Amino acid sequence: MSMVTTFGLTLRAALAAGTFLLAPSHGNSAPDGIIEVPAALNPDKLSILQVISARGAQVYTCGRSPAGATSWVFKAPDAQLFDPQNKVVGTHYAGPTWEDLDGGTVVGAVRTSMPAPIGKAIPWLLLDIKSRQGSGAFAQARAIVRMETTGGIVPDEGCDEARAGQEVRIPYMAVYVFLK
Repeated sequence: MSMVTTFGLTLRAALAAGTFLLAPSHGNSAPDGIIEVPAALNPDKLSILQVISARGAQVYTCGRSPAGATSWVFKAPDAQLFDPQNKVVGTHYAGPTWEDLDGGTVVGAVRTSMPAPIGKAIPWLLLDIKSRQGSGAFAQARAIVRMETTGGIVPDEGCDEARAGQEVRIPYMAVYVFLK
């Protein structure tokens, strides 16, 4: 299994404190602070290129689901990306796209997912890279794992005909592991 060194502040504590550092929070860490990428999210046994944290929102629009019912429909992520020293290194937005400050951009495509180990958190994902631009660090990735998620879940209620077209921004945090 791939592992990365992270810091001791948990995601839940970071959310409460309004700060965010890379952190194990869902039982996927050894006592020395090593996070393990679940084997299901790294079946090709790729190595770690970079680990970053995200803090932002999952954006949903009140509209029609594919089945025709009025419901919240996922629109896009909108997050800042941070290195282990909590320095901004890029942004995450529709596509899904990760853009680093060094000029690298990658767009991912979900390959597989698994439920987050805690309730009310968006799923953990393995994303293949479907396109890349530039020469920054992100552009060298072959895949991205989203894990250690908190928040971001679609609202349970509040979308009806009267609210059609309205957007909601649901706060979330995650750790993104770029694999090479």
